This record gives sequence, structure tokens and C-alpha cells, in this order.
Amino acid sequence: MRASRLLSILTTLQARGQVTAPELADTCEVSVRTIYRDIDALAAAGIPIYAERGAEGGYRLLDGYRVRLNGLSQPEAEALFMTGLPGPAAALGLDAAMMAAQTKLMAALPANLRPNAGRMQERFHLDAPGWFGEAEQPKHLRAIASALLRECLIEIRYQSWRAEKRRRVAPLGLVLKGGSWYLAGHIDGSVRTYRVARVLDCNVLDERFVWPTNFDLAAYWQAATLRLEAEMHPDSATVRLSPFGVKLLDALSQPYVRTRTRIEETADAAGWRIAVVPIGKTVWHAAAELLRLGAEAEVLAPAELRDKMAELTQAMAARYQTVRSAHPDRKNVRKSRPTKHS
Repeated sequence: MRASRLLSILTTLQARGQVTAPELADTCEVSVRTIYRDIDALAAAGIPIYAERGAEGGYRLLDGYRVRLNGLSQPEAEALFMTGLPGPAAALGLDAAMMAAQTKLMAALPANLRPNAGRMQERFHLDAPGWFGEAEQPKHLRAIASALLRECLIEIRYQSWRAEKRRRVAPLGLVLKGGSWYLAGHIDGSVRTYRVARVLDCNVLDERFVWPTNFDLAAYWQAATLRLEAEMHPDSATVRLSPFGVKLLDALSQPYVRTRTRIEETADAAGWRIAVVPIGKTVWHAAAELLRLGAEAEVLAPAELRDKMAELTQAMAARYQTVRSAHPDRKNVRKSRPTKHS
């Protein structure tokens, strides 16, 4: 275990440059005191590690020192081939580079590790879009990705749901979610999210920007997603659900709604239970979501939503009754088929 940890410390220092003891402790899942002992052991073995003190200090390897650590375990080799995502790589223009890198990696692997590494590509596949949806192919994705890697500012013409806007953005990250690409961009002192497919024009500028040292793309995206979901479901409704309605709610609800729905344990004589369900910020939005449950749900509160449900269901019943009255024998009407010689 310690030998593996020492190698992990070396690879981390070599890959990231300067790293603090607490960061190494988090990476290796040990105490900071253990990291101090490991650093002393590496220094004693002749590895040129030195410490920089102060608020921005940490450990680093001597400039120019490189250590060759080519030994890969079987799980590590297999995991590397799981990172080959052909769809997203092609969208970013990196498909040829990815294939070349995988070929070089395969050639460098010991012969006994090659079969399993190849099987990872054959037997695992990522399909990013949701069911019945198609992956977007934004026109300006590659230009934005290039600017992102070069830390160059971009000027975009963007179609929001309100209006068309022009923005000067510092691109900080790209995220692929549900088949759609999103840009995290720094503008006016804050980071905002833009759907790349809505970028109408993109001009990559020669002007570079200073990368914010405290920006973490994964942490930003998680916080932004939770904030958006909370904004989309700010209120709650009290709903009476049949046994099948409980199953429908679980199957049809978004993850945010499903995990925050509270259903009473006790049921009435017919098996119906009371639930408190997060709903959209408009009555229409909330009613549209709950109508999917059909007759297996009854809204009890708020009164405004209950009235809207009654209004919509009455209008639907009247609409279908009108159709049935106009075509009383509709169920017996069959589509005429052309004769053989027509």
C-alpha cells in the first residue's frame, strides 16, 4: 500500500507541479501526517522534492526532473481505454488524436494486458443523449473548444429564450449533458451557462484572459444544476395518489422531483396515499406535470392548482365528447383500402 502511495505522490507532483500536503492527503486518502512521512522517505531515497512555504506554498519536484513510471496495472490499463468516447471526441475534433493515442497506448502495454484493454472498447459504449432524443451538433463547438484550450476570449451572438444577445465571454469549460453541450463562461465578474447550440455566431479573439485560479468546473456544474432545478420547482403540491399513481410518479418524475417527494407511509382503505411533490413555478407548468398521472392522482392543494386541474380536465372531456358526438360510429369506421386494380 505504501509503495503504491509513494508512486501516486510522484505522479501527482509530476502532473500538477506544486501540490499542498492536504491536497496529497485527499488524493491518497490518508492523513497529512502520513504525507509528511512519505515526503521524507522520498527525499531520503534521492528524489529531488522541495517545499515552498507560505499561503501559496506546497511541494514540488526540482524543475526539469522527470521520473519514468510506465508500469500500469490491469485495472489501470482497462480504465484508460474507458476514456475513449468516440462521439464527444469527434464533436470536439479530437477523434483522430484519440485513436492515435489509444494505438500508441496499446503498443506500449505488455502483451498480457492488451486483450482486456481491447475488450473494454468492444463491450462498453456511451450513448450520451436521453431516450428518443438526438445528440446536438453545434456549429461553433470546435471553435469554442479551441478558444477554451488556448485561453482566448470569444465574442458570441446568442439566442436566449428571451432575446438575441451579444456577449464577450471567457470560456472556462464545456459540459456534455443529455446529448447537449453547455459552455461555462466568465462574464461581468460571474460565471454563466450557455447552451452551445444556441450560439449563432462565434468569433475567437487573439486576446487572452487570465484563468481564475479558484474555478472548479465539476463543482460549478453541480451547483448550477442544483440551482436551476430548485428554481424550476420552487413550490410544492399536496397530491393524493393511487397505488399505481405512486409507481407512475416514480417512473415519470425528474430525479430532482423524485428524490424530494415525500409520501406518507399510511394509506386509506383503497390504498391511496398522500404525497407532497415539488412543482413548477407556474400553475400551468405544475398542472402539465401532474396531468401525466391521469386519473391516478388528485391534487388537494394549493387551491389554485386544483382549480387549474379541474379546468383542464373538464376542457379535455368536453373536447373528446364533441368528437364522439360528431362521429358516433367512429370506432367502427375502417380506413378504406385500395383494390388490387385501383
